[in-house]
Amino acid sequence: QVQLVESGGGLVQAGGSLRLSCAVSGRTFSMYAMGWFRQAPGKEREFVARITWGGGYILYAESVKGRFSISRDNAKDTVYLQMNSLKPEDTGVYYCALQRVSGSTYDYWGQGTQVTVSS
Repeated sequence: QVQLVESGGGLVQAGGSLRLSCAVSGRTFSMYAMGWFRQAPGKEREFVARITWGGGYILYAESVKGRFSISRDNAKDTVYLQMNSLKPEDTGVYYCALQRVSGSTYDYWGQGTQVTVSS
């Protein structure tokens, strides 16, 4: 059974940094991409960043460009989200997700990790 496990969340002051990790286990298929999403209290979940597994093509939400960096380690089936210059509005639960096929929905999701940025 496929599992995505996030780690690295926590409490940080504005301007600080955190690095999130998402490890995939139980995968028996090739995958197209992995993405990061977040959900703030009372708000809908929103896209943060995505990286394709083969070519490393990267996409960011405008709100995090220049501050966040997504990367992958194919050998470890792990994707990372380096978050710098954090702002209080970055607070939320961060989820990683796996996309099996280009153009499809995300097929698997992690349980989420809490990120809280204090002002």
